[in-house]
Amino acid sequence: MMSEQLVAIQRNHFGDIISFQTSTGRVISYRKALQEAEEGIIDGVNIKEGHDGSSYLTPGMISSFDEYPLF
Repeated sequence: MMSEQLVAIQRNHFGDIISFQTSTGRVISYRKALQEAEEGIIDGVNIKEGHDGSSYLTPGMISSFDEYPLF
């Protein structure tokens, strides 16, 4: 299977990213995107560990997901 990239984001009313659109058009939750990045299905993102020990995604080539379009 060819790897995908994240191309757009959806935010909730608090401004938190709740889901992503992938380069193949799939819409997946933040948690699913993190899982698929860990499995190598999604590339172009980094997985970081927060101070509380939880994992989170950061974009690979740009400074923030704020540069991604909304869908």
